[in-house]
Amino acid sequence: MIKKILTRILVLLILSGILIACGREKPNQVYYPLKNDTWHRFNILKFDLPIRKDMGSVDVYFTVEVTKEYEYDNLDFNMVMNTPSGEERINAFQVKIKSGTGSFLGSYHGDSCGYQMPLKKDLSLSVPGTLSIEIENLNPRIETRGISGVGILLVPSGK
Repeated sequence: MIKKILTRILVLLILSGILIACGREKPNQVYYPLKNDTWHRFNILKFDLPIRKDMGSVDVYFTVEVTKEYEYDNLDFNMVMNTPSGEERINAFQVKIKSGTGSFLGSYHGDSCGYQMPLKKDLSLSVPGTLSIEIENLNPRIETRGISGVGILLVPSGK
């Protein structure tokens, strides 16, 4: 009798966990792996992210993966963001990649190191459509070696 009750409780807990996990809103992300771990100076990356009417406010993050071949302390880039409502935002950013001693500051994933930084917090997106973001490498070199990929991540605000 007790075994049946415990089995039913276990089944209910598992089903509840599945329902809760399925109800969570998953992050919206676009990621570009870069050929030969190199970002060419004039290769402006364009990210188009679908926006639903019910999305509310989101936090927009820039993500980048670098390899040990990355030789600079920072990664400078320019962002142009166009919201579905027609608003345009333009900003220059800098990601701190290495410490003053030359060690990488991000979190390691195998042979690469990942970084994430906010581009815009609490961006209100009440109009459905496409959030377009262009990212331009501002390194003055024609090729920036050691960058394996760049991405944009949308996360519901407050999470």
